[in-house]
Amino acid sequence: MSGYMGELNNRGERNPRFYRLLFLYLIIMAIFLSCAGQSESNEIPDSTYGNLRAQMVEIQLIPREITDNEVLAAMGKVPRHLFIPAEHRGEAYTDGPVPIGQEQTISQPYIVALMTQLLEIDSSSQILEIGTGSGYQAAILGEIGKLIYSIEIIPSLADRARRLLDSLGYKNIRIRAGDGYLGWPEAAPFDAIIVTAAAPKIPQPLVDQLKVGGRMVIPVGDYSQELYLIEKTKDGVVKKAVIPVRFVPMTGEVQKR
Repeated sequence: MSGYMGELNNRGERNPRFYRLLFLYLIIMAIFLSCAGQSESNEIPDSTYGNLRAQMVEIQLIPREITDNEVLAAMGKVPRHLFIPAEHRGEAYTDGPVPIGQEQTISQPYIVALMTQLLEIDSSSQILEIGTGSGYQAAILGEIGKLIYSIEIIPSLADRARRLLDSLGYKNIRIRAGDGYLGWPEAAPFDAIIVTAAAPKIPQPLVDQLKVGGRMVIPVGDYSQELYLIEKTKDGVVKKAVIPVRFVPMTGEVQKR
């Protein structure tokens, strides 16, 4: 399960920079739609998608203080449009979440980049993702980290993501259909954990599976949610609220706790 529902400021409103960039986003959409207007028998050129990815990085990410070069490179490389159903593909590089079926969404590019940057991962990192969704976040992690374990509670989404990631050549991503509340104990401990659905509270089993010195990023709350950065130290856990967010809810065992 995955999906960020929209970036908010501290008052629960859209950030003013959204409006400042809106005109530029409309230009991007005009370019995309002009290509989409071709005969349905013609594929949109890869170069067009590549240009849209580059513009996404330049317009949506860099001005919002996404500074990690590996994160920027991954966001500029992974073909986000392939992780989105054909009927919504025209929205792939816009500044917002996009439906992927099963009442789930693929998160806003900025949020994917922000959560990845907060993890501070590198080529030696072993990472757990809760909420595979489309598989896009896993692909971004797979571009940077050593080994990614991803759990999706909806079997059809897990199967679709696995097939797509396999077709794109990601050999370092493992996907399991199941409830992510208990994590992936046999692969623990993890250098980083990312949760892409909102939990009412931080699941203790995930904290237990985080290495000392490791980081977890998780949205917490019901309707009102905060994105939290969790750092595990030898003395305990340090929590830091990052920004208000709105994700789809985490389901399964977490709702019984």
